Amino acid sequence: PFCIPASKMKRTAEASEPEPKKRSRVDADGIISAVVSRPRQKCPYLDTIQRNLLDFDFEKVCSETLSNHNVYACLVCGKYFQGRGPHTPAYTHSVQCMHHVFINLATKRIYCLPDNYEVVDSSLKDIQDCLDPRFESDEAIRRLDKNTTLSRDVFGVTYLPGFVGLNNLSGTDYVNAVVQALARVVPLRNHFLREKSDQHQLEIDGPPRNLVTLAERFGTLMRKIWSDKNFKSCVSPHELMQAISLASDKRYVIGQAADAAKFLSWFLNALHAGLGGGKKKSSSAVNRALRGTVLVKQLHRTRKIMELQSG
Repeated sequence: PFCIPASKMKRTAEASEPEPKKRSRVDADGIISAVVSRPRQKCPYLDTIQRNLLDFDFEKVCSETLSNHNVYACLVCGKYFQGRGPHTPAYTHSVQCMHHVFINLATKRIYCLPDNYEVVDSSLKDIQDCLDPRFESDEAIRRLDKNTTLSRDVFGVTYLPGFVGLNNLSGTDYVNAVVQALARVVPLRNHFLREKSDQHQLEIDGPPRNLVTLAERFGTLMRKIWSDKNFKSCVSPHELMQAISLASDKRYVIGQAADAAKFLSWFLNALHAGLGGGKKKSSSAVNRALRGTVLVKQLHRTRKIMELQSG
């Protein structure tokens, strides 16, 4: 029999291995480059994640560029950075601070930088649920009103979903009062709890984008109020206040108090328009939940009664 040297066998095996598939991608700078596709692998840095530092209630903008495009959250320190390709703030942060695990705030996909591969691990689902909580079925929504089970945040504090506090952002207590009241309107609440993120996409003849954003931010806040997967026992309406400020042309802003009744009237009309509502009856969830009817009765007095009263 013929003996094949081990070195030759190794070279033969290496030659027979298929080359990694290549694909093209567009990086954060808009440059098309060919990269080698890597299989999804387990990340050795998952133990560096600090859940007590994560806060997804703030506006999703980069802490350096102030851009809201392609923003990632560092799961080690909680800061927001843009991009994940070379020379982007997220990539630079991962190299300088040795923070390697990031989550895309729009897609909820998790990556390890600077190696730039996606991390798929079931232990990270609680972070994704905290970022954007979802209620998958109508049965889960119907059980909320009968739920008496307390949930626990990462600090060990217990809370009852739906009965959580809202942070006062300097004079925004009137907004908190209105939001807490609307969170108890069951038909309106259920609409936003089952709402999908792409439900109110802007159309050519649709409502203004700032009103659509207002409805989306209110829906996100509503789902966080009723979620049992929060990392904190209170919720901050920071994103909603930013949307309110833009939609109201700075009429309602952080740091300036306002009348809750007047704000409620404006807010319901803005939500109605943001959901695509019009003058037709039941054209939006706000209209269907809160539009009532007025019963008018006209009392006809007989001549005899009128004579008695005049006498």
